[in-house]
Amino acid sequence: MSKKSQALAVLMVSTLAFTVCFMVWMMFGVIGIPIKKTLGLNATEFGLLTAMPVLTGSLIRVPLGIWTDKYGGRIVMALLMALTVPAIWLMSYATAYWHFLVIGLFVGLAGGSFSVGTPYVARWFPKNRQGFAMGVYGAGNSGAAVNKFIAPALVVAFGWAMVPQVYAAVMLGTLLLFWMFSASDPAHLVPSHTRFSDQLRALKDPKVIKYCQYYSIVFGGYVALSLWMVQYYIGEFGLDIRTAALLAACFSLPGGVLRAVGGWLSDKYGAHSVTWWVMWVSWICLFLLSYPQTDFTIATISGPKTFHLGLNIYAFTGLMFLLGIAFAFGKASVFKYIADDYPENIGTISGIVGLAGGLGGFVLPIMFGVLVDLTGIRSSAFMLMYGVVWVSLIWMYWTEVRSTEVMGQRAHAFSLDGRTTPPTLQESS
Repeated sequence: MSKKSQALAVLMVSTLAFTVCFMVWMMFGVIGIPIKKTLGLNATEFGLLTAMPVLTGSLIRVPLGIWTDKYGGRIVMALLMALTVPAIWLMSYATAYWHFLVIGLFVGLAGGSFSVGTPYVARWFPKNRQGFAMGVYGAGNSGAAVNKFIAPALVVAFGWAMVPQVYAAVMLGTLLLFWMFSASDPAHLVPSHTRFSDQLRALKDPKVIKYCQYYSIVFGGYVALSLWMVQYYIGEFGLDIRTAALLAACFSLPGGVLRAVGGWLSDKYGAHSVTWWVMWVSWICLFLLSYPQTDFTIATISGPKTFHLGLNIYAFTGLMFLLGIAFAFGKASVFKYIADDYPENIGTISGIVGLAGGLGGFVLPIMFGVLVDLTGIRSSAFMLMYGVVWVSLIWMYWTEVRSTEVMGQRAHAFSLDGRTTPPTLQESS
């Protein structure tokens, strides 16, 4: 098999593996709803339930990225998938709240697959195609949408306990396929004398911290909202679980599949330009989504009149769809930053940035629940996200935009750290 064919096979089978891992990782976004009803959980407890797998999948990302650099993505990914199978199966036997929390921690190992596959896939491709390759692999985020198609049907037909049993079988089958069609290349390994402490020195780099903050929005926000949206639709619009999951997939699906397009755009226009526009689109969408359903009465010449202001289900879903697209592009553009700035240390840096994104996905659902319990306003989740995007926009403006020309005739010539980047989206269009 030629090197090019081998690279394509690695990309395809790795993307499949990541899709299944992400589907498992997001499992509580659907089965958590009947569990919440059975156990009588409040919004905060539900947020913690959905967030537990995200915690483990986040914390393990840094060591997984380092081990991928050292031992190779094929062996690390295979071992990771194998370890999750028993935990997924045991989930169907849980009965108490603490059972779900503890088992969820082990199921969450599947979420660490991203920091394994990203450097594994990227090193099979030349630099000018790494953004696209990582974008295709990252499209495995669409496993969140796959979960919303499969899990509700299983819940309605057989009960929630059937979902982890089916998912365990799917994970095992995917593991076998991955091992059969993936490959290893010793040239992709970091020299064995490299130590953990050497690689973790990257944490002192302020650019890494900044990329962590960006990723906590575009990935952490994506994970959090993917977990939160099904129950949001049920509570806000009174839908059944299947319809709610279908509409929630309008956010999750583009947020995963279109990551490959974001990778292509980042290769062509540069990570900076794509990320800048992603943040602005997200800011606008979240501003509109934040407005709660409101009835207000005003005095008119003919007496008091009451008006209603709020998003209907169609406008809400449309904005979520647009937000999903923006997050998809942003997830790819942040990792294009990493591929450009740290070509020899992609595994470690992607693990660190992935950790930040995953921790965002862990903290945000819990905060969503706390805000709902404190205020009684469901859209408070979007208010929180709106504020966090503001932080990214301000940070990006002061560290990048003020020293560059993003629009105009000289936009293609701006340089970050001495590197000339491609033209911006506006100029090229």
